Amino acid sequence: MGTAISLDLADDLPAATLRELADEVFGWLREVDARFSTYRADSEVCRFDRGELSFAETSADLRTVLERCAELWGATDGFFDAYATGRLDPSGYVKGWSAQVASDRLLAAGAANHCLNAGGDVRVRGHSAAGRPWRVGVRHPWEPAATCLVLTGTDLAVATSGVYERGPHVLDPRRGAPARGLRSVTVVGADLGLADAYATAAVAMGPAGIGWLDRLPDHRHAIVTDDARLLHSTALPLEGGAPS
Repeated sequence: MGTAISLDLADDLPAATLRELADEVFGWLREVDARFSTYRADSEVCRFDRGELSFAETSADLRTVLERCAELWGATDGFFDAYATGRLDPSGYVKGWSAQVASDRLLAAGAANHCLNAGGDVRVRGHSAAGRPWRVGVRHPWEPAATCLVLTGTDLAVATSGVYERGPHVLDPRRGAPARGLRSVTVVGADLGLADAYATAAVAMGPAGIGWLDRLPDHRHAIVTDDARLLHSTALPLEGGAPS
């Protein structure tokens, strides 16, 4: 998936069971990478984009992702656009979606306490091995070794989209040019795929994304603007309360 992925399983289960659960998670994520990578010419998403596969010939997972991307295009007034670059690239949804699926499977298998971090898209459930709520750091957009916020909770989907690693790579689909104005957007909700897509859409909107996020139901957010302002929802689950 082009990013580092870590898994913390905090349940008191036999070591063999934990290894099996971890193997299943990473096996699933490797399957997702093989199917959805835009860097692999033989991936299913690339073959579909080139017209080598019809919609009916694609896998159930790809059809699910394409349908959800179409719904998100409408829900975001076109700012979440899997075709923004001129070719199919559903990465702004797939990373969060695949991690959410993995977390759901862990929960169903009896691993109710875990943290899965897919390159900054984080799904936490239950408690850490120390019996405390999970702590999720939001990276500082100018200082790679620092955090600008720390969130805490027992059931959170936290997705961050920003331009601090790859530069202004998120396109404003209306202008066909890189979006400007927001350095980093973090969205917190119950579903990591949705949070991932909403964070990407808000970055694409630029400053207008601030008001859009304020009106988004059932989600909370934190934004760092290009001029270094930090804005966040009052209900954001911050460790120690609001930052100074």
